[in-house]
Amino acid sequence: MPLPPAPTKRAALLSPDAIDAPARSSHRGSRRSGDQRADETTSNGPQPLELFDNLSSEAAGGGEAARPSRRAKSRPAPASAPAPQQPAAIQVETRVPTAPAPTYAPAPAAAAPQAPARPKRSKSTGPAKLFVLDTNVLLHDPMCLFRFEEHDIFLPMIVLEELDGHKKGTTEVARNGRQTSRTLDALAGAQDADIDKGLKLDTTGHREAGGRLFFQTAPLDYSLPISLPQGKADNQILGVVHALRDEYAKDRPGKPKQEVVLVSKDINMRVKARALGLAADDYQNDKTLEDGDLLYAGSLALPPDFWTRQSKTVESWQSGSNTFYRISGPIVPNLYINQFVFFEAPGEPSMYARVTEIRDKTAVLKTLKDYSSGKNAVWGVNTRNREQNFAMNLLMDPEIDFVTLTGTAGTGKTLMALASGLTQVLDDRRYTEIIMTRATVSVGEDIGFLPGTEEEKMGPWMGALDDNLEFLAKGDGGGAGEWGRAATNELIRSRIKVKSMNFMRGRTFLNKYVIIDEAQNLTPKQMKTLITRAGPGTKIICMGNLAQIDTPYLTEGSSGLTFAVDKFKGWPHGGHITLARGERSRLADFASDVL
Repeated sequence: MPLPPAPTKRAALLSPDAIDAPARSSHRGSRRSGDQRADETTSNGPQPLELFDNLSSEAAGGGEAARPSRRAKSRPAPASAPAPQQPAAIQVETRVPTAPAPTYAPAPAAAAPQAPARPKRSKSTGPAKLFVLDTNVLLHDPMCLFRFEEHDIFLPMIVLEELDGHKKGTTEVARNGRQTSRTLDALAGAQDADIDKGLKLDTTGHREAGGRLFFQTAPLDYSLPISLPQGKADNQILGVVHALRDEYAKDRPGKPKQEVVLVSKDINMRVKARALGLAADDYQNDKTLEDGDLLYAGSLALPPDFWTRQSKTVESWQSGSNTFYRISGPIVPNLYINQFVFFEAPGEPSMYARVTEIRDKTAVLKTLKDYSSGKNAVWGVNTRNREQNFAMNLLMDPEIDFVTLTGTAGTGKTLMALASGLTQVLDDRRYTEIIMTRATVSVGEDIGFLPGTEEEKMGPWMGALDDNLEFLAKGDGGGAGEWGRAATNELIRSRIKVKSMNFMRGRTFLNKYVIIDEAQNLTPKQMKTLITRAGPGTKIICMGNLAQIDTPYLTEGSSGLTFAVDKFKGWPHGGHITLARGERSRLADFASDVL
């Protein structure tokens, strides 16, 4: 791969100790979103922004007021938004500035190696609301009682009746029902607990919950339209919300005025509530992102004048077959460890690199290995586009323990994962075997029980494995003939184990190459269960297409794959890339775009 031209001014070569210095990420804790880190960087005053980034539109909208943090958005209906901040000054330049740009305020020497302190989220200053919870919210998230911050919660009696009816069984819903019942019992049994005055939600150690929990202890007077059956549980909950709205409409002694809001995961329930003039909202705390377009892509395009701006401050050195560049500037706070950056401009050599180190206001870029050339083929597979080359660099790096791949159908996720796995298992002997699993969620009607052993039952779900193995075995067989191909297939099959997710609890994988296919159909809890199975020397690859979610009640924002991508971004031993272009066929590419 052609390297970019040398900078106009090179610094002295660094010592081997400096080159081998361990990478240190300034983004400690990948839970912070990109806008939070940008706000922290600009907290000392307006900074001139010289490079374009994907957060400029958010900054122009007013900082955190335009796009609050994910935790703040988890509330169904915040009481009031904090006062909007002044937008940061943006200065776009097309030439190298003659005057030195304003520098950041230096941090104290003792705190230099550490990440900046996380800013405290300010609570709303408006009156606390009263949220009436539907049964499905409690069954969906048993910890939802502590997610409403300073607001109060009300549980109708019919909700407790429905909760009691769902507590039997071994399903996830039954388990959540029992957990909710235990939580309610702990709150009611706390010292100085008074149901009439409301149970304080912070008595069990959840300090972020500042409201109270109220139960329906007396019948409420309400009137609903005759068209709504009075015996149905949903309509009884609507009646309770209607009565509470009238009761808290005015200030009374001991009962201040409050807005009453129904929180339900049932869309039809919310529609009926709004038809009756009642406030209703969805439970938002289970969503990692509000919009799938905000998902971390894993790559960033450098502006066309990048080398012009960096010509006087860039440092470069060679280490083996890789070239390293140390850059600075306003683009550094927007970078993550193991994020890919690329420079493509007409008439100039392209550059593809990965962020390997972030310290203070500088970042180190490391050029990539080009897997598109024939000499770097992985089990006979060459990458065909930029994103596939990024993904293969993650898959073949022994220092990366966790890789997530997203993309539409036909982008090569399974093929690249299997090719790199076979190379590292059979050729490099880095791992002992490949373990492949997937969520067994059917697209249409279920065909019933499947006979045979665990692997035989998983056989119909592993059609993608068979298709890709057929391609890989054909390409590796060469001129070995039919017997040689049969022996190769037998060797490959002996090193690949197909396992069911239902029996993963309590297992530990040692030196395994684990592939989790169709990960978009997993819940965040299931994703945590699978990732925590990894033992020493194990690498896990999660793949999926967020546009093909078949699990009921899961969306792009609440999928376990989205959850993993958001939580692991910036971790030095994890990487993510979104594959953009399909390579399956022109028919598949056209269908993905128009259907």
